[in-house]
Amino acid sequence: MIIRELPAGKGFADYAFIPRRNADKPVMIVELKYDKDADTAIKQIYDNRYDGALKDYSGNLLLVGINYDKDEKGKGAKKHSCVIEQV
Repeated sequence: MIIRELPAGKGFADYAFIPRRNADKPVMIVELKYDKDADTAIKQIYDNRYDGALKDYSGNLLLVGINYDKDEKGKGAKKHSCVIEQV
Protein backbone atom coordinates (compact mmCIF):
# COMPACT_ATOMS: atom_id res chain seq x y z
CA MET A 1 0.00 0.00 0.00
CA ILE A 2 1.34 3.43 -0.90
CA ILE A 3 0.31 6.34 1.31
CA ARG A 4 1.06 9.88 0.19
CA GLU A 5 1.27 12.45 3.00
CA LEU A 6 1.08 9.90 5.83
CA PRO A 7 -0.08 11.73 8.98
CA ALA A 8 2.60 10.92 11.53
CA GLY A 9 4.26 12.51 14.53
CA LYS A 10 4.46 16.27 14.07
CA GLY A 11 3.56 16.40 10.39
CA PHE A 12 3.26 14.30 7.28
CA ALA A 13 5.74 11.88 5.75
CA ASP A 14 5.87 12.44 1.98
CA TYR A 15 5.38 8.75 1.18
CA ALA A 16 5.02 5.49 3.10
CA PHE A 17 5.21 2.12 1.40
CA ILE A 18 3.60 -0.57 3.53
CA PRO A 19 3.78 -4.22 2.42
CA ARG A 20 0.84 -6.60 2.55
CA ARG A 21 0.41 -8.63 5.70
CA ASN A 22 2.56 -11.76 5.83
CA ALA A 23 4.97 -10.32 3.23
CA ASP A 24 8.61 -10.38 4.29
CA LYS A 25 9.29 -6.83 3.10
CA PRO A 26 10.18 -3.68 5.05
CA VAL A 27 8.05 -0.58 5.44
CA MET A 28 9.63 2.46 3.79
CA ILE A 29 9.15 6.05 4.86
CA VAL A 30 10.33 8.44 2.15
CA GLU A 31 10.99 12.14 2.68
CA LEU A 32 11.72 14.32 -0.34
CA LYS A 33 13.73 17.56 -0.31
CA TYR A 34 14.55 20.20 -2.90
CA ASP A 35 17.86 22.11 -2.87
CA LYS A 36 18.78 20.88 0.63
CA ASP A 37 20.37 17.48 1.28
CA ALA A 38 19.33 13.88 1.89
CA ASP A 39 20.62 13.97 5.48
CA THR A 40 18.19 16.82 6.22
CA ALA A 41 15.35 14.60 4.97
CA ILE A 42 16.41 11.74 7.29
CA LYS A 43 16.74 14.16 10.21
CA GLN A 44 13.20 15.42 9.55
CA ILE A 45 11.87 11.83 9.71
CA TYR A 46 13.49 11.38 13.13
CA ASP A 47 12.68 14.87 14.47
CA ASN A 48 9.01 14.67 13.48
CA ARG A 49 8.69 11.04 14.58
CA TYR A 50 7.12 9.88 11.34
CA ASP A 51 7.66 6.27 12.40
CA GLY A 52 5.04 6.81 15.16
CA ALA A 53 2.23 6.16 12.69
CA LEU A 54 3.67 2.67 12.20
CA LYS A 55 4.00 1.71 15.86
CA ASP A 56 1.82 -1.38 15.35
CA TYR A 57 4.05 -2.65 12.55
CA SER A 58 6.62 -5.18 13.79
CA GLY A 59 8.83 -5.69 10.72
CA ASN A 60 11.87 -3.85 9.42
CA LEU A 61 11.67 -0.15 8.65
CA LEU A 62 13.65 1.74 6.02
CA LEU A 63 14.00 5.50 6.24
CA VAL A 64 14.73 7.07 2.86
CA GLY A 65 15.81 10.68 2.35
CA ILE A 66 16.03 11.93 -1.23
CA ASN A 67 17.17 15.37 -2.34
CA TYR A 68 17.12 17.02 -5.76
CA ASP A 69 19.53 19.91 -6.38
CA LYS A 70 18.33 21.98 -9.30
CA ASP A 71 21.58 23.86 -9.82
CA GLU A 72 24.52 22.46 -7.86
CA LYS A 73 26.80 25.41 -7.10
CA GLY A 74 25.92 27.26 -10.29
CA LYS A 75 27.08 24.41 -12.54
CA GLY A 76 23.65 23.72 -13.99
CA ALA A 77 24.02 20.12 -12.86
CA LYS A 78 20.83 18.44 -11.77
CA LYS A 79 21.99 16.19 -8.97
CA HIS A 80 20.08 13.72 -6.82
CA SER A 81 21.30 12.35 -3.50
CA CYS A 82 19.83 9.64 -1.32
CA VAL A 83 20.37 8.28 2.19
CA ILE A 84 18.79 5.02 3.34
CA GLU A 85 18.79 3.86 6.96
CA GLN A 86 17.48 0.59 8.31
CA VAL A 87 15.74 0.84 11.70
